[in-house]
Amino acid sequence: MIDPRVLRDDPDLVRAAQAKRGLSADVVDDALAADADRRAAIASFEALRAEQKDLGKSVARAAGDEKAALLERTRALAAQVKEAEAARVAADERWSAALMAIPNLAAPESPSGGEDDYIVLETVGTKPEFDFEPRDHVELGRLLGAFDLERGAKVSGSRFYFYTGIGARLHRALVSMALDQAAAAGFTEVVPPSLVKPRAMEGTGFLGQAADDVYRIEGQDLYLVGTSEVPMAAFHSDEILDAASLPLRYAAFSPCFRKEAGSHGKDTRGIFRVHWFDKVEMFVYTTLADAEAEHARLLAWEKEFMDKLELHYRVIDVAAGDLGTSARRKFDCEAWIASQGRFRELTSTSNCTDFQSRRLDTRMRDGQGESQPVATLNGTLCSTNRPIIALLETHQRADGSVRVPEALRPYLGGLEVLSPIG
Repeated sequence: MIDPRVLRDDPDLVRAAQAKRGLSADVVDDALAADADRRAAIASFEALRAEQKDLGKSVARAAGDEKAALLERTRALAAQVKEAEAARVAADERWSAALMAIPNLAAPESPSGGEDDYIVLETVGTKPEFDFEPRDHVELGRLLGAFDLERGAKVSGSRFYFYTGIGARLHRALVSMALDQAAAAGFTEVVPPSLVKPRAMEGTGFLGQAADDVYRIEGQDLYLVGTSEVPMAAFHSDEILDAASLPLRYAAFSPCFRKEAGSHGKDTRGIFRVHWFDKVEMFVYTTLADAEAEHARLLAWEKEFMDKLELHYRVIDVAAGDLGTSARRKFDCEAWIASQGRFRELTSTSNCTDFQSRRLDTRMRDGQGESQPVATLNGTLCSTNRPIIALLETHQRADGSVRVPEALRPYLGGLEVLSPIG
């Protein structure tokens, strides 16, 4: 959640941030009203409690009719105190809910607008050109025996698939290369659980804006994660970290599950938009002062991985209206997909500042012994489906074979070319 002091001290800043996202400022007014009600409820409760304590002392000193009258007043006051306490609790819950309804404040540098209002920060490499009719990843996958879409649909339904043969090896190679790169950069490798409690989902902002895309386990208070950002954000929940230990950098490998709600008819061919994929996610805990610099480092690591795959890509500064609830700023790396004739997102990295840590109560203790929220950041190093698409389509040859980028070859036993089967 946002810092309540910002809301109280500068509500116009929060209203402007809402407008930048294309959202209503009503949540700001609702939160301010809830805060006023909460303060009034606390004051009323505390006044009655103080009277109750004073009355208790008077009863102890009284006798006769005076004591009987005071005892009668004590019983009436006890009921008032109980009502005031219930009102205080309810007002506090309304305040918390109102505060939770406000997304992180978009950075001043983030472009205003929606999905199409991004800014291109840089374009890397050269668009692949072919002297033959290029195939899409579905046809290439069929020729190479890399994945089986028909049996995936038969077994699990639409938007599911099997990796087979070289496809399974390619999946393993990409994950291994990503984890090795992360380890070389000082990340701690983690395999987190893929099922989490509601607090982890809510704490990362995935039960608000993205709730329709989340799989819930019926009959259990558990959710399947759409990204390992969720368990990793909750990893240090309710903890106070030593400031000297920061940054804490984790590289988490996990399956990811998404309903893809609202995507009916979009990217239905192949493995671009699917219900399940695997991903290596970078997650960092650091100080608020270093969060912006760490965000730049995460982007640099993502670009390094894209460069290893020898892809043509661009980096965009995502517009405020297309940010997730938790993000203050987000960069996407979009690779050129030849069959679609356009750039598509392969990785993203978000600076969530103290938004998630306030919800999950993750703090740090500084050199003066004071505790304060930490910053959390996340960045996709490698999801397995989309890099495979970009790799196959970028490096394909006329005979249906695919050249293996040099950096990936050691992870495929030195294989330089993926050749059609049969």
